[in-house]
Amino acid sequence: MHDTVSTYPSTSAAVAVIGLGKIGLPLAVQYALHDRCVIGCDIDPHVVETVNAGKPHVQEEPGLARGLADVVSKGLLSATCHTTEAIRRVGVVVVIVPVVIDTKHEVNFEAIDAATTAIAAGLQPGTLVIYETTIPVGTTSRRLACLLEHTSQLKAGRDFFLAFSPERVSSGYIFRDLSIYPKIVGGINEECTAAAVAFYRSVLDAEIVTMASAEDAEFVKLIETTYRDVNIALANEYACYADVHGLDVAAAIAAANTQPYSHIHTPGVGVGGHCIPVYPYFLLAGVEDRYDQIHDSQLSMLLLPRFARRINDAMAEYAVQRIEAMTGSLAGQSVLILGVAYRGDVREVAFTSAKLLQDVLVEHGATVYADDPLFSADELHALGYTPLTTLVEDEIRAIILQADHKAYQSFDFSRFVSCQVVLDGRKMLDHEKIESLGMRYISIGDGVREQFDWQERDRQSALASMLWNGGKQ
Repeated sequence: MHDTVSTYPSTSAAVAVIGLGKIGLPLAVQYALHDRCVIGCDIDPHVVETVNAGKPHVQEEPGLARGLADVVSKGLLSATCHTTEAIRRVGVVVVIVPVVIDTKHEVNFEAIDAATTAIAAGLQPGTLVIYETTIPVGTTSRRLACLLEHTSQLKAGRDFFLAFSPERVSSGYIFRDLSIYPKIVGGINEECTAAAVAFYRSVLDAEIVTMASAEDAEFVKLIETTYRDVNIALANEYACYADVHGLDVAAAIAAANTQPYSHIHTPGVGVGGHCIPVYPYFLLAGVEDRYDQIHDSQLSMLLLPRFARRINDAMAEYAVQRIEAMTGSLAGQSVLILGVAYRGDVREVAFTSAKLLQDVLVEHGATVYADDPLFSADELHALGYTPLTTLVEDEIRAIILQADHKAYQSFDFSRFVSCQVVLDGRKMLDHEKIESLGMRYISIGDGVREQFDWQERDRQSALASMLWNGGKQ
């Protein structure tokens, strides 16, 4: 189907969703299912074409295919690459395009800046603009407001409404999350907040929580994700302690969490995804450039998220060391990684721990193979992995479960006759079944030491040294 913006109705009740990715497309469908006329905007012509055909390019999202087909057939949802023209025809704009970090962990605003400029070129007086993309505190009221005002020649908070409302959903559960998670809303002034609240009340059934400002709303999302990262890092440190002292961290955490004020997360071989490994850096954005303006006590409070990131990324090295404590050096040996997705049963690879594991294994001299039921062999190749084949099964010396796909619960480990150890990085496999095959089963924090104490002491000493040196390695 072709993309003809001029045929779209022009009404203040219409909504433009900017960015039709894994969150943006379900949002567009959600609004259309609540009888809003929605124009979805995306820079990818293939995405526009498939959406206009009523077919989702986002897979594994329950309810999306059916909902999209329904609203497209009713004429409630159309897609276009012509963002500026679409903005002229709507009264509400919801922006959900990516903001990412580069290899130096610095924030890259390129995509959202480009989208904002396109929006500004078509912005009309009275339009409500809401950003849902997770961003550093102050981005909405300063950076994005300035871009909108400069191009549109309209004043934010006077000529058009501007607010921030963080997305709080998870892939595979988006429509469920939209219905049960409170919606956080903060505008650049009271009128903007009220306008955003009125919109969300018309398209969501969840509770609305208003914040005093856009900055407060931005802060909420960074708190949520950084809390999880720090909590997982703490769980990983508990796991390392358990391994040194011959303790079972899973049992200890489960018991500790029976106390209502204890909410320790689950340790593992790393943290992946679009959110948790990324957004702590948003919290830290610009801190290094403002040392002279920050009080010592404030600076100290910002160290914990930084250390948590390092701890969680270091779990790949820790996992490989645990395996080598069982097998000896992995140099020249073949190792299989099960699951390249960042999370079980989600076809996404953003910041997956599989990459960190592969890099560490290669540094240790191993030959690395990968398997993932959600990706074809060609896709694994394109992602930088060497797919497992039957020709190399006899060579596999160790296996690491990285993603807890349900399919791996029935995985045939008996094919790997040379495998000495299986490290269950997500603690979801049947250890008795694996050990019945003559393989050692280990998990992070299970207390199985096997001459591992010296390696752990070295790791803890290095971490302590890093802490005492202000986070510098």
